[in-house]
Amino acid sequence: MSARIYQPARNAMQSGQGKTKNWVLEYAPNSARTVDPLMGWTGSGDMDSQVKMVFQSKEEAMEYATAKGIAFSVTEPKQRKHVIRQGGYGENFATQRKETWTH
Repeated sequence: MSARIYQPARNAMQSGQGKTKNWVLEYAPNSARTVDPLMGWTGSGDMDSQVKMVFQSKEEAMEYATAKGIAFSVTEPKQRKHVIRQGGYGENFATQRKETWTH
């Protein structure tokens, strides 16, 4: 049984950084998912794939996995590059604009 420890990225529908500060331990699937022939739903007999544990820090997640004897891999988050324009948001409404404003 192996697990993956990572810090979740923000949702594409979010502008803030909510729910991205914690670290998640998620078990890797042991078996492939199967398709139910009657309903077309996907399922699996692997119950561990439904477990997600949230920790305050990466070290806590690593200590838990080590204590329980779980092989794990840590995925470091990519730092978000902030987009800072020279004029900022107010530049959209400036009266001394040199070109016409369009969408």
